[in-house]
Amino acid sequence: MAEGLEVTGAKTPARLDGLSRGAVATFYVMRHAKAGSRGHWTGDDRLRPLSQKGFKQAEALGSIFEALRVTAIFSSPYLRCVQTVEPLARAKGLPVKQSASLAEGHGLAGAMQFMGDPALDGVVLSTHGDIVWELVEDLVNRHVVKPGDGGYEKGATWVVDVEAGTPVHARFVEAP
Repeated sequence: MAEGLEVTGAKTPARLDGLSRGAVATFYVMRHAKAGSRGHWTGDDRLRPLSQKGFKQAEALGSIFEALRVTAIFSSPYLRCVQTVEPLARAKGLPVKQSASLAEGHGLAGAMQFMGDPALDGVVLSTHGDIVWELVEDLVNRHVVKPGDGGYEKGATWVVDVEAGTPVHARFVEAP
């Protein structure tokens, strides 16, 4: 597991068979589904849940990604991020491991720690718009995607292929 990651309830994953230096690993960087309005929410923002539309998006995302090889699911501890990946976690029989590294305001560095871990592959990272925005900027700066390709709307996912800790290919999956 990448050093410095705070993961609640997670055990250090075993090194994956066949994954060696230079191998390409895939990460699914998912922005949480539609949540209730920030302006109308009076409680702790970390506890703001998905809206009805967000729950439908989460179910659809679970169905879309159920057929893919997913080995682990990490999420920001914010409720809306956890709720976004719960249907997928149920379908895959995997726990949702919470990591403060994926929380709003923590920047892209936390997500990049996961992507730099050679023991991880087929991992879903459920996070926030600010981190996805930074990811897209980083992918453009690295010439992995062109400016204007894809987006970062709620419920959307970036499928990022990483080699030796560096994104080498990315594709955008629109929100359901």
